[in-house]
Amino acid sequence: MEMLEKIRKAYTDYVLENGKQPTSVFQFAKKLKITEADFYTHYTSFDAIEADIWLEFFNGAKTTVEADETYQGYSVREKTLAFYYTWIELLKSQRSFVVYSYGRLKAESKGQRGLTSKTSVLNPFKEVFFDYSRDLLAEGRESKEVEPRPFITDRYPNALWGQTLYLLDFWVRDVSKNFEKTDSAIEKSVNTGFDLIGRSPLDTLFDFAKFMYQNK
Repeated sequence: MEMLEKIRKAYTDYVLENGKQPTSVFQFAKKLKITEADFYTHYTSFDAIEADIWLEFFNGAKTTVEADETYQGYSVREKTLAFYYTWIELLKSQRSFVVYSYGRLKAESKGQRGLTSKTSVLNPFKEVFFDYSRDLLAEGRESKEVEPRPFITDRYPNALWGQTLYLLDFWVRDVSKNFEKTDSAIEKSVNTGFDLIGRSPLDTLFDFAKFMYQNK
């Protein structure tokens, strides 16, 4: 087991057994039979470990879907659905940790701007998710699935991130059998989102008004 994985596993076990983060890097490292120097070579804090775990959830889901040959032929809407379904499946494998970490983050961000604050351990995940969503949206503009709109288009990645946090919160609270309600939430939220960012009758009306103005 490589050192990073060893530290992550030990951290996960600790927080699930104690309901809180370790209080001392020295004691944590000693129990793991490594030096503090070994610990700090890989992580600067316990929050950094947690951030890395969230990042690994994303990377695992992205790698899994992109390795599927059929995924490459999907529409952008279908790719987004595939990513969320796969991501939730990965979260299920460590649900106890996810519930703990998410609950801690929500408690610590009370009175602030939610989980999007700069101090959130979700920030590394957020950064790579934004890169991923920008690529999807660019592909969507090429395929005409995403309609470019002045002043709004640049906010689309934020909307997808908000959708991600909504689905995470929904799944954490979901008590339905096999998390069936989460599957429905993914389908409905993604389809609604792409209906909104796709071309609509209002866009056609805007184009017509623009044409009339330019040719009056």
